[in-house]
Parts: sequence; structure tokens; C-alpha cells
Amino acid sequence: MQYDGIILGTGHNSLVLQAYAGRAGLKTLSIDRREELGGGLSTIEHPLGSGFRHNIHSFFHRGLTQLPWYRDLELARHGASYFQPDLNVTMLCRDGRSLQWWNDFDKTAASVATFNARDAETLQRWRDAFRPIVQNILVPESQSPPMPLVERRRRLQQSAEGRLLLETSQFSPLEFVQREFEDPAVQAGMLFFNGLREVDLRQPGFGHHIPALLASDAMAQMCVGGSKQLAVALTKAIQESGGDTRLGTSLRKIVVENSRAVAIETTDGERIEAKRFIASGLNPQQTFLDLIDSAHLPTEWIEKARNFQYNLLAPLFGLNLNLREAPRYNDAEANDALMVILGLDHVDQFSEIVTHHEAGTIPPTVMWGACPTQFDTTQAPTDRHTAFMWEKLPYALNGQPGEWDAVKDKHGAKMLELWSQYSPNITDATIESFTRSPLDTERMLPNMRGGDLLVGAFANDQVGYHRPFPGAGHYRAHISGLYLCGSCCHPGGNITGLPGYNCSQVLFADLGISSPLDSMKQREH
Repeated sequence: MQYDGIILGTGHNSLVLQAYAGRAGLKTLSIDRREELGGGLSTIEHPLGSGFRHNIHSFFHRGLTQLPWYRDLELARHGASYFQPDLNVTMLCRDGRSLQWWNDFDKTAASVATFNARDAETLQRWRDAFRPIVQNILVPESQSPPMPLVERRRRLQQSAEGRLLLETSQFSPLEFVQREFEDPAVQAGMLFFNGLREVDLRQPGFGHHIPALLASDAMAQMCVGGSKQLAVALTKAIQESGGDTRLGTSLRKIVVENSRAVAIETTDGERIEAKRFIASGLNPQQTFLDLIDSAHLPTEWIEKARNFQYNLLAPLFGLNLNLREAPRYNDAEANDALMVILGLDHVDQFSEIVTHHEAGTIPPTVMWGACPTQFDTTQAPTDRHTAFMWEKLPYALNGQPGEWDAVKDKHGAKMLELWSQYSPNITDATIESFTRSPLDTERMLPNMRGGDLLVGAFANDQVGYHRPFPGAGHYRAHISGLYLCGSCCHPGGNITGLPGYNCSQVLFADLGISSPLDSMKQREH
């Protein structure tokens, strides 16, 4: 069997690449060991046949409908529609106050002002300063293959906007908020909205994330019908252009002949030819250590793949509920929020969380979640609801990932007790609950090593042109015809589709074929 190209894995980045390849006239196959495609775009029914649907890996999709591939691939036409509630996020404090993040920035600033008037002014000042930086620098950078770091710095130094970006980037997010904001709860909220989920808040080089967030119009969105609908829509786009998908198929190796990737071999011994390219959406260890004979790679490359680092703080623990009624918060306005944050009141809590992760112990709970059925009734039976809370917890609990199997339900009960302090009806409303640990994540999606949903830390210089590691940051692997398209590449994890989108630009240029991106960009202008 022969294709123009083969894509390894069916996570959303792989599917984005495959959809573009089909539009460029290439006959492609994506292949996955799992029986379901979409990777983290997973919506499951629990119990089976009950009508209660849960998004166990991915739910909050930030600004997804603004992304170029969402429009280019006509995913709304294929069934991926999104909803963005006016009250995007609310952080409920123990003293009864709430810090709110609205689609309307003026409302956000007004909420911050109830905590600290000067902080609201600071919020506005940094938003104004970073609006052109986000629009003219950061968004274009995220939607293009990365340039070498020296060249990037040279270009940024040529404009006032670029120089401000470089200056702000020198700080860590924690240093930035402590320097710029005064109220401890506001500081904590800024850090969480930026994403405890995304970077180590102590890491220098990411201070610009805070003002970039303030200046961005990309807010949390939810996919109607569940996150899996995005994967379904991508699959329809792929099928429309003639692409194939093979599920339940495990790989033995990437076949390299004459220093070129030419085929894959399955564990059943089947060989599938790739005339023009193979693209891997897997992590670096899977791609370079598990699937390629070491004789085809230099020792230095193998060591870089082996030393690729994963996020300490990324592993996710989930508590999922089937409910008779939706949560009813003491702060009634929170009932209309897409995301609710509980247990966070002070910036100092972050250092405590990090200390526990480093020790492999469970910190005092800070959690966030949603009741999807408040906005989308298709995700539960009539007059019933689903809700969830997520918490960042260590993968190796007390040094042993396997310990999670014995304690996860007990920890879920503690989360429910905290939840009930803010939403008194939640315990009696619960029909059934289940939990998922960081170990469960890795079992389901081995690409997320150590339970890391972002597939790689933004540390150890693993950013931009050096992501996943120096020499591999332009989506090309060492071997001719082999490409990388997963979250281990620039700009990184989360549901952005940009690693796949950017890889397609490099692939089409190398193949010398007309890119569908070019015609789409011309049509926009």
C-alpha cells in the first residue's frame, strides 16, 4: 500500500496537517494505536449509554475560532461550532469576593478595581501597550515556523514594540505580577489566567505572557457537543479531500532507506509506503528512540531526544460529576461563568503548589472547572447536567505513579467537599462521579509522557526555534522526508493546531507544491 504521505498519530495537530495536505492534492494516511482519533479531543459517555458526556482531557479552547485553520478548513460547516459566554472566568475567593474575567474588558477592569483601583489602572496600561505587540508580533510568530533566536532578537530590537517585548520577556510571570500588581488575589488571578497550566511561573523568559494575555481577544470557548466534535469536524474535512485514517494499529518502526524515511511498518508486519513524506505527531522519544533504528541518527540527536523534558506542573487530575441539577454557587453570578476557579486567594499559594509537585505530594487544592450543560444541553440527558473540576497534581505520587489507583477516589471526595463550600447543592445533586489521575492520562495517551498534556516543558531552552530541541525546531527531522507536527513543536501544547498548521507550511515549501494556505491568504486580502 502506498500514499504520498503518512501522519503518525491522530491528535488535532496531525489532523490539521492531514487536512491541509489533502487540500494540496496529496493522498495521505493518518495512523493511530487507539480506536478513537483526536488525542486529547476526547468526549466520553459515562456510564456508557447514559447520555452523560464528559470532556476528560480538553474543554477550554482559547480563541479557537480566531485561528486560521479553523476558517481555512471550514470546520464550522463540518460541525464544530463554539460558544463563548460573556462571563468567561470567575475566581471565587473564600471571603466572598470574586475576580471576574469578561469578554468585555471594561467589565474585567471594573472587577479588578473592586480589589485594587491601581491594579485596574495597571491592567489597562499594559493592555494598551501590548495590543500592537500581540497583533503585530506574537500572533504572526505563533502562526509561522520559528526563526533562529539570534535573528528574532535582531528584528525585535528594531522597533519600540519589539524592544518592549524583549524587556518584558526577561522576567518570569511571577516576577512580572509581583512587580506590576499590588493585591495578592489579583496577582494570583493574573497568574492563573495566564496559565498555571502552561508554564512554570518561576521561569524567566515568560514575563510577557501576562500583558499578552491582557491584550489578547482570545477568550475561553467551548465546543458545542463536546470537544470531540472538533476532531469529528477535522475528520470530515480530511475525508472530503480524500484522506484515509487507520485506527487500532500499532507501529513497529519508521523505515529508513538511503537516509530517507520511506515507509512505516506495523507490529503486524505490514509495510505502508510514503512516497513524499512521513510526519510524526508523537513525542520525541516515541519518534526518535522507539521507532527509528539508532544507526540512522547521530549520537547527539539521540541524546537530545532522550533529554527532552516534560512539565512538572502539567499533569492533570479530574473529578467528573453526573448531576440532577447544575451547581448553584453562593455567588449567583458565577452560575453564568464558563470557567470557575476555587481555592485560590493569594499569590503565595503558587510556591506551595510547586513545592508539593517537586516532592510528589498533594498540595492544598486549587481547582478550576465548568458545568458544560449550563450552555449546551446536548451533553447530558434532559433536565440533567455534567460538571467537572481539574487540579494540577504530581504524576509520580510519593515517587510512584501507581499509587494513584489506590487514592484517586479519596482525593476526588476531598475536591467535592471543597466544591460544596462554594456550591452547597453540589453534594446532594451528584448522581455519580468518577476521577481521572495523571497516570490515567498517560495510559490513554502515551504521547503525554508523565501525564504532561502539553507534551514538553517550556524550559531548558525548549521554546521557539529550539523546540523540541536545537536542530529540530523547524519541523524537519534529521532524516530526509521526516517531519514533526505535534505539540512538542513550536508554539507548543494546548488546543491550538498551530504545530500542524506551521508544519504544513514547511512541508509544502520542501515539496515544491502549491500550498492551499497561499490561495486562502490571497482570498482573505
